Parts: sequence; C-alpha cells; structure tokens
Amino acid sequence: MNIRADIHDTAPAIPAEIRTWLSREHRLLIDGQWVPAQSGKTFEVTDPATGEVVARVAEGDAADIDRAVKAARRAFESGPWARMTPSARGRLLHRIGDLILEHADELAAIEAIDNGKPKSVAKAADVTLAADMFHYMSGWATKIEGKSIPISALAAPSADYFSVTRPEPVGVVGQIIPWNFPLLMAAWKLAPALTTGCTVVLKVAEETPLSALRLGELLLEAGLPDGVVNIIAGFGETAGAALAAHPDVNKVAFTGSTEVGKLIVKAAAHDLKRVSLELGGKSPNIILPDADLSLAIPGATAAVFFNHGQCCNAGSRLFVHRKLFDQVVEGIAAEAAKIKLGHGLSADTEMGPLVSSVQYERVTGFLDAGRREGARAVCGGQGLGGRGYFVPPTILVDTSPTMKVVREEIFGPVLVATPFDEVDDALIAQANDTIYGLAAGVWGQDAGRAHQVANRLRAGSVWINCYHVFDAALPFGGYKQSGWGREMGQAVLSNYLETKAITQRLG
Repeated sequence: MNIRADIHDTAPAIPAEIRTWLSREHRLLIDGQWVPAQSGKTFEVTDPATGEVVARVAEGDAADIDRAVKAARRAFESGPWARMTPSARGRLLHRIGDLILEHADELAAIEAIDNGKPKSVAKAADVTLAADMFHYMSGWATKIEGKSIPISALAAPSADYFSVTRPEPVGVVGQIIPWNFPLLMAAWKLAPALTTGCTVVLKVAEETPLSALRLGELLLEAGLPDGVVNIIAGFGETAGAALAAHPDVNKVAFTGSTEVGKLIVKAAAHDLKRVSLELGGKSPNIILPDADLSLAIPGATAAVFFNHGQCCNAGSRLFVHRKLFDQVVEGIAAEAAKIKLGHGLSADTEMGPLVSSVQYERVTGFLDAGRREGARAVCGGQGLGGRGYFVPPTILVDTSPTMKVVREEIFGPVLVATPFDEVDDALIAQANDTIYGLAAGVWGQDAGRAHQVANRLRAGSVWINCYHVFDAALPFGGYKQSGWGREMGQAVLSNYLETKAITQRLG
C-alpha cells in the first residue's frame, strides 16, 4: 500500500466553524482580557499532518509574563478569588468541567488540527479526562483541612496550649505545559492549583497553543474572576524562562523533558521558589513467560504507539521471555501494520503525524543512529518523507544496552525489544538500568510473581496486565530523573499548599 498517498488522499477539510475560530486573532489572556503581546509579535501555528499554517497567535515574552504575574498577584491578594468560599470554588471548577464536555467535539477537532492526534482519540481520552480532572478536583475544594495537634510544651509544662495546622495556598503559580497532550496537561495543572486557591500564569507550548486558548475562553464563560488564570503563548527561551525566574512567582510546575526540567530548577534556584516536575521516561514493559498473549501483544502495542509514541510514560523498552520473544515481536508487528496513519480529522485515522518538523527530525535521527549501531527494524524504521511529519510504527531488535535508542527517550513510535531468559535479579537490574523512573508494565498470569516484579521496579506507576490506565484519583509522577512530586489524586494538592502551624496559650 502506498501509505504516503493514502495519507494525502484522505486529509479532510477543516469544519467551517473551526476554520472561523482559527482565523480569529488569537491573543494572550491577562487579567481577564484578551490582549496582544506588548511587542506586537505573533507566530504561526501549523497543522502537522500537512505543514500548512492554520492560525497566528500572539507571541508573549518577558514583558507579558510580568504583566500576567502582577495580575495573578492582585487576584490572589485582593480580588474576589481571595474571598471566595471553598464551596463556591468547587462549584466553579465543576462548571468548567461541564463546559469542556459541552464543547467536546470542538476541542477534539482543535486538538487534532494543532497536535495531529486523531480526533476520536482526543475526544475519548484528552477531552474526557480533562473534564474529569476538573470534576474530581472540585470535590477537594471543601476537603482541604487542617488538624489539631496535642503538644508536650516542655518549655512551659504548667501551661496549656492549643495547636492547629492551617493549609494555605502557596500563592502565584507559574505552570509550563508540553505539546503532547495540550488540553489535558492544562487541566492537570490548572484544576488542583485552583482547587487550593492559588492563582496561575500558564505558559503553553508554542507548537500547540490553540486548545489552551479555547479553554481560557471557557474559563471566563464559567465565571472565573479576572487574573486568576492568565494564559501566555510563547517560546521557552523567552516566556518560559522569564516565568520560572520571576521573583513574584511562588511556585513553578513544569511538565516536559528532563533536560528542560533541569533548566527550570536552575531558573527557580535564585529565590528558592518551590518546584514540581513531571519529566521524561524510558519505561520498561516486561512480558513474563506465563503472560496471556491475547492481552500482552495488543497491550504492548498500545503502550508504545499510543499518541504516536509521544508519551512520557510510553512502554518503549520491551523485555520478553525468550520462549515468547519471536511470537510477541511478530504479533506486535502485525498489530502495527494495521494501524491507520492519517490526518487527525479523518474518522478512520488511528495514528497521526508527529507534532512538528523538529520532532520529526529528532525521531528519524534516532532511527538513523539505531541503524548505524546495528539495530534491525522489524517494521517501520524510517520516516515517510514528503508533506506532514509521519513516522510509521517501528520495532527495533538486535539491540544492546549501550545503544542510543535503548538509553535515550525518543518520544516517537519506536519500540526496542529485548529477550530475557530468567525472571531474576539480572532482569530487574536491566529494567531499572535507566536515569528515568516514570512508569513500567508487567504482563503475567501469576499474580504473586507479577506483583513481586512490580514491587522491585523503580517507577512511579506500574501497570500489571494493562497499560496507560489513568484516573484523576490516581497519583502520577516519577522516580529519579523523571521528576519531583505527583500529578493528580490527593497527592497533587501538596504541590500547591503551604502548612502553617498556629499555637495558642490557653489561660
């Protein structure tokens, strides 16, 4: 089949209502108003399936970040947000979730055009989970509680004391999100920060700013007070760096690459602002000798090829017991051959393009390096070339632990498969032999052994006989260089809260 021709022939027209929205002047949200960048600059947003420009967006920089931070500070210190009851905050957050669902088709289409992912996937996963995050967090707004603590008061044993803790919002939060799940990452960041009473300056990825800007319109429609959320589109070197270093930002939350995460830490270090990080991964996915292959083969396929492989937790290192190795690799290759590449708006598309020319060059560069170092491609193995940034699902075998494709995060639809002989210390050591520790998978019918393996994997999320299972109630984050702190669940609230201890002498 001529994949390239098939992709071009099926590229649909953008729906008229979306085309009208895209053609508008897209500005920055600062203090409840949509404003141009102070520099007057804009940048182009392209459809990664075609390379065509679909919108222009105001390019924020340090001056716009400063305006946004000042607006967030006013909203935190003296605006109606500071006086809003937890119950009212919860109702507002729930309304935001409702609005996301009401605009699900529109948001999914914007995500498909902006990021390249299939609209069906964006609607089922990104949009639904984003709404659920706001709905879930809305319930926590009234349940952030302190406690009373009995104390010994050794310094004055004859006196009585009453001590309580009081959780308080950390203040103005700078949030920087990536391009792989633009709407969902905005929800992961905004919902818990708002739940705790913080105010936010959200810097969105320059590759994919559109769904977050549409979300900003929904935030205003929901009744969010001016300045509580400010949204800046711009580049990391200017807007992102300025936000991380701004002296009036109390905390920075970043999702992205480990390399940029280290720069965020350096930028935040001069005033010791709090930092949480959700970073890269090179996650092991282990198929034990007793695995049910009817689950493991499609599961391992989805673990690495979902979202074009542009997932920080992708199961990109596959370890398979030797007796199953050929059967599993052939099975995944067969599944990969069925994956329909195409434009994100096409109803039958199962995998879209990579997000940009930069990402295309990065992924194909890894494939070239793998070839040079002796890896063999069972399927895929090179970019498709031509218009759009398409790379087919790829499986690499005959690799060694020192190869670049084994050691480094590729962030594309590339699986490295390795056989093992025993479920022993050597297997666990190989699985853990990475600077990352974000996620892992284990496939096996012996529940006890599967849990024993899972317990020894140094990763923040371990899935057994499943993969990519997310829920707003489940904490998500990494060990080692995969990050600091957790997203989602009750655990994320600690990212945005300070704890104050108050002690009163009685009598």
